[in-house]
Amino acid sequence: MAVRIKLKKVGRRHQPSFRLTAVDRRRSRDSRIIEELGSYQPDFPREEQQVHLNRERIEYWLSVGAQPTDTVRQILKKSGFAVKGD
Repeated sequence: MAVRIKLKKVGRRHQPSFRLTAVDRRRSRDSRIIEELGSYQPDFPREEQQVHLNRERIEYWLSVGAQPTDTVRQILKKSGFAVKGD
């Protein structure tokens, strides 16, 4: 099973909020997840408040070959992760 790290939208209209999740590559954005890895709220004023990550589990999923989407890759780079393919 190929795994991707995606954003899952959980916020209300005009108040976006997302969860970083490990999902089977063939599933849609808001489908059933394998594991929740963190959260991202882009409307918060300070960057430290925007992103909350479970670093241990993200490192695990990246080590077993999970591929982040482009948006997740940018979030991880800002948070100090070394993501392959850059």
